[in-house]
Amino acid sequence: MWLELQIFGFQALWSPYFMIYILMIGLIYFLITGPFRHKLGGTSPPSFLQKISFYSALFLLYIVKGSPIDLMTHITLTAHMIQMGVYLFIFPILIIKGIPKWIWKKIIYKPVINAIVHLLTKPVISLLLFNALFSFYHVPAIFNFSKSVPIAHTSISIILLVAAFIMLLPIVPPIKELDKISSLLKIVYILVGSVLITPACAIIIFADVPLYDAYTQNGAWLQALSLCVPNNVLQNISSNLSGPEMFTTMTTLVDQQLGGITMKIMQEIIFGTIYTTIFFKWFNKKEIRKIDPLPNNAQK
Repeated sequence: MWLELQIFGFQALWSPYFMIYILMIGLIYFLITGPFRHKLGGTSPPSFLQKISFYSALFLLYIVKGSPIDLMTHITLTAHMIQMGVYLFIFPILIIKGIPKWIWKKIIYKPVINAIVHLLTKPVISLLLFNALFSFYHVPAIFNFSKSVPIAHTSISIILLVAAFIMLLPIVPPIKELDKISSLLKIVYILVGSVLITPACAIIIFADVPLYDAYTQNGAWLQALSLCVPNNVLQNISSNLSGPEMFTTMTTLVDQQLGGITMKIMQEIIFGTIYTTIFFKWFNKKEIRKIDPLPNNAQK
């Protein structure tokens, strides 16, 4: 498959402009948390783990949005779902963990932003907002529209990412001001989130016909490819392209089913990891409270 993808050219495969964008974000993070930290009212520099988390997030963002994986998302729905799993679940968590607390406080304490964040991170609102947007995005008409109009594709991607951050903040709070619900409620929150995303995945998995024109119809597929392949390159090779099936041995329907399964499994693994972390923290605190303090004469 790799040799076949070479026909799309270096720019489509490796997105050099997006790489520059990622490097600029990394440089800005370095300057804000390093040399310019004191000028911006910062306190301590980010820890080693915070730096690893932030730069790992940028690396993963480039992998799923700038490497050949991004091109593959316009060829197979499975690749698209892998991209969405990383982009909407792993990337936001790493960014949240990677930004120092003093930056979060400067952002959250802004009056307007504080009011918006306070409202949107209410558990019911944040869960319904993300899952509704995620489900609507995978309605065939909306999905096909997104794949055919560059501005719509970019706008929808950004909106979904913002919704993902809002959904994750209550269970991965970077500062105490955002840690508004108990550990037990966080566990319930995660379980409800897992349930709410299931219908969208189930429809994709159990559909007995291909749902998305972007992966089935030649014209719609070529239009989707134009999101990452330069027009001059696409025009030169379009006569040699018979459809997505020339790059994969899977049928469109099997690819669609595998894509839905992949998204659900990725979501369950990520949420399961967060669930386990929260549960053991809660359990350990509970056990510590059960331990009776030593009597005064025993402490002497």
